[in-house]
Amino acid sequence: MKRKVVVIPSSIDPATLQPKEEKRKKRVAAYARVSTDSDEQFTSYEAQVDYYTQYIKNNEEWEFAGVYADGGISGTSTRHREQFNKMIQDALDGKIDIFTAY
Repeated sequence: MKRKVVVIPSSIDPATLQPKEEKRKKRVAAYARVSTDSDEQFTSYEAQVDYYTQYIKNNEEWEFAGVYADGGISGTSTRHREQFNKMIQDALDGKIDIFTAY
């Protein structure tokens, strides 16, 4: 009679002797901004949001964490850029692993 052998994979990394972490997708967000409220800038704003949404969602190793976007806000200061500041806080809170911006 043959015996059936069941292999139980190690949950400890032999190099570090630490528990193995499950490989998870990177949480990726993007930031889009235009500096004026003009019609031309609004089209650019929409294009940035659409581009980054598709760019992130099409990468199988990434999880979409959102697009943060400020419209009609000057780039000289971050004080009034609410979405930019929210993105930074979310990253500090561990909700975002990577972010990209134009």
